Parts: sequence; C-alpha cells; structure tokens
Amino acid sequence: MTNVYLDDLRPCPKGFTLARSVEQCIDLITAGPVNILSLDHDLGLGKASGYDLVKYMVEKGLYAKEIIIHSANPIGRHLMWTLLHKHKPSNVKLTVRPEPLAFKI
Repeated sequence: MTNVYLDDLRPCPKGFTLARSVEQCIDLITAGPVNILSLDHDLGLGKASGYDLVKYMVEKGLYAKEIIIHSANPIGRHLMWTLLHKHKPSNVKLTVRPEPLAFKI
C-alpha cells in the first residue's frame, strides 16, 4: 500500500508519494490501495482543490485507510472534513492536522 501527499507547495514527507494536483492524486489513488492520504485544499489559482478531490472520492467510493487533512485554509479544511465525515466508511480514520480548536468541541 502507498501513502499519498497532495500539496502544491509543501515538501513531501518521507514515506509518501507526492501529488501536486488533483489529477495526479486521482491517478495515484485509483492505481491501487492507499494506506494514508494527506490532503491540502488550495492547490493554486484556477486549479482544482482538495475539496474537488474529496467530492470525486465520495462519488466513486474511493477511500484510504487513513485520511489526514493538513490544509491551512480553515474553510476548505472544514468543507473537506464535513463531506468525508458524512460519507466515509466507519473503518476509515479521519484526522485534521494541526487540529483547530473548533474540532475539539
């Protein structure tokens, strides 16, 4: 199983395969099972966002064993978390890093 890191700017953590766009990420997550999928929201002006990827994942039923939302965009982060939380299978772990105060309530 692979670990996938979707981000247009941040360096890729060790042990992850980097996707700089939603299209690259879709290629990776449809190629085989994914252990950890770490998502950014903002991927460049005029480009598809992490939320667009999440909508695709929900539509196709594609989930990693663990999904991490690492976006600094609070609105995008909340949109992705809400959609994933509503639709993900119960065995999929969903976390936000860093965890905002609003998620601790």
